[in-house]
Amino acid sequence: MCPAPISENADRGYIIPIGGGEDRVKEMQIHRKFVELSGSEDADIIVIPTASMLEETGPDYNRIFSELGAGRVEFLPISTRADCNNPRFVEMLDRATGIFMTGGNQLRLSAILGGTLVAQKIRRRNAAGVPVAGTSAGASVMSEHMVAGGSSNSAPAEGNITLAPGMGLTNAVIIDQHFTQRNRLGRLLTASSYNPFLIGLGIDEDTAAFIGPDNVLEVVGSGTVTVVDASHLTHSSMWDAREGEALSLLGLRLDVLGEGCRYDLTERVAYPPDEHMAFCTLVAPNDTSLG
Repeated sequence: MCPAPISENADRGYIIPIGGGEDRVKEMQIHRKFVELSGSEDADIIVIPTASMLEETGPDYNRIFSELGAGRVEFLPISTRADCNNPRFVEMLDRATGIFMTGGNQLRLSAILGGTLVAQKIRRRNAAGVPVAGTSAGASVMSEHMVAGGSSNSAPAEGNITLAPGMGLTNAVIIDQHFTQRNRLGRLLTASSYNPFLIGLGIDEDTAAFIGPDNVLEVVGSGTVTVVDASHLTHSSMWDAREGEALSLLGLRLDVLGEGCRYDLTERVAYPPDEHMAFCTLVAPNDTSLG
């Protein structure tokens, strides 16, 4: 099966970070939507299981996507940086209509893929319209600034998170996964305090943020996506905090989005399901219409 090539002038493809622990047996709602975006029966999906140390990870996702009707599914057995310069693997990515990165260890993924032909090809294919999804470690590595580790069950504090360069599919957000299940709000708040330009996305298990080419994300799955917007901070103690010291962060904005909710990453506005009006519209100070 030979799907039609995606034009190099196409809109950017979807970026789909998944919080890990997704349903792989019952409804498989997240995987189903990814297969549809990739072309359904015309889909040519490439799975990259590099973050995992498990031999069955690649074949397992091959089975899932094939059961959901994808026309062709293959995985790249990449375990070293030398593998990333294999011309056959680059050719496979050239014809891909969907790319999926599995969970595991995000530092393993970034250390092996970073700066290679495979990493360059993934970015170029996404820029040309190909959807790229990643779960758990595969979600974290998508952003330019990647959460590499840190403390769970912790208040925001200096030093409770480690950052590293990611793949750079987006420079607008920083992503953390297994979010509610591992109580990672404190470390995401810390990450947001380093540079308030970045929007923090905390993604629960069995939940995905489908970020479209218009930079609007939609939540799919059984959990929530927590959005941290630090752009209106009025005070941050990060710049002079001592190692381990709790942070003061005043003026943060936080939205918790369930399935069907949307968030405009450009305008930094959240929307409820099936609505076109913001659910939290502030009244201007001089507006007396409320009596």
